[in-house]
Amino acid sequence: MSAAVADLVSTPAGEWRNALTPWSRCLDLAGVHDPQLRQDYTTLNRYLRRRERAGWLAARALAPAHHQAHVIAGGALVHFTDDVHDRAPAGQQGRNLALWTARMREAMDSGRSQHPMLRAYLHSAQACGLSLQWALDHAAGVRLDTGFAGFADEGGYQAYVDTSTWPGTMIVCGLIPHHVTDQDFAQSCRALADGAQRTDNLMDLAQDLRQGRMTFSAADLQRHGVTPRELHLGIHTPGVHALLMANIRAARAALDRASRMLDEITPAFAPSVRCLIGINQHRLDRVEDHGTAITLTPVREDPLACLRLLITARTPLTT
Repeated sequence: MSAAVADLVSTPAGEWRNALTPWSRCLDLAGVHDPQLRQDYTTLNRYLRRRERAGWLAARALAPAHHQAHVIAGGALVHFTDDVHDRAPAGQQGRNLALWTARMREAMDSGRSQHPMLRAYLHSAQACGLSLQWALDHAAGVRLDTGFAGFADEGGYQAYVDTSTWPGTMIVCGLIPHHVTDQDFAQSCRALADGAQRTDNLMDLAQDLRQGRMTFSAADLQRHGVTPRELHLGIHTPGVHALLMANIRAARAALDRASRMLDEITPAFAPSVRCLIGINQHRLDRVEDHGTAITLTPVREDPLACLRLLITARTPLTT
């Protein structure tokens, strides 16, 4: 969810946050009674609230109270691993990520850690029955993304989702209890990762182009007769329009596949998933409204529409 929503909910009008289940009660319901572990989860809760306020609010408002500590632990680990790399001094990103990955691996091998981030996530992964390998895979994906050189074809894009997007999705969504096999649920989460990644690529297209990062595959460009220069200059052509629409359709199709998650989880967890899919659908609406202008100007969500999604996520969609 967007920074604009975060700004909105931090205003006096956002005082409804006081209605959220008290954090100490969430820890009680999650079975977190050890004083040190409670402090660890509280540290993560504060970190995520500062780092990703809108995502934190969605977790606190929509996830079942007994599961909120686990969602916070997953979200915090994803963002912290990203920050270890992205916010490191120039030239130190790779070294910092390697040290953090080694620390994660040691904790996961031994089941113990001196780091509150890892102590909390180890507990959540064990409580929810999620493989710890996803966290290591996510760190590996962050490392691989630093050498991003674009995609030759759809296969290259899908490989990117496998290595750089799916693991991060699993760290959070994989913690959700489900009544299908772990393998089937992981595939549903992968569909969500695919749809969210395609949506991110479209939302951030202008910024990526300025940074020399091409997220359309070479095969897609060739298929629609589009050159990188046309995208960089924001030239409106039928080919550019067709390219964008094809990617919007692919993103929507992936999110439609991900909606089967709603049938794979208990109703108490449906609002979180419904909101997550809904926010991505809203972002695609915004992309479609902006058209080829997204090559020049980044797209942002409508904060009021996002807030409505947050509020109405507890109401199942009807057809």
